[in-house]
Amino acid sequence: MKVRASVKADSSKGDVLVRRRGRLYVLNKKDPTRKQRQKGPARKR
Repeated sequence: MKVRASVKADSSKGDVLVRRRGRLYVLNKKDPTRKQRQKGPARKR
C-alpha cells in the first residue's frame, strides 16, 4: 500500500475513495496494487 500526502482516485480504473478511522483510503478490487492511504492523525491508544 502506498502512503501519500495526497491521494486521488481514478474511477475509470475502478478506484473507490473510503474514509475509515479518520484516514482516507483508495481501494481497487480489480487491481489491488493500486491501494493508497493518506497520512492521517496519529493513532490514539
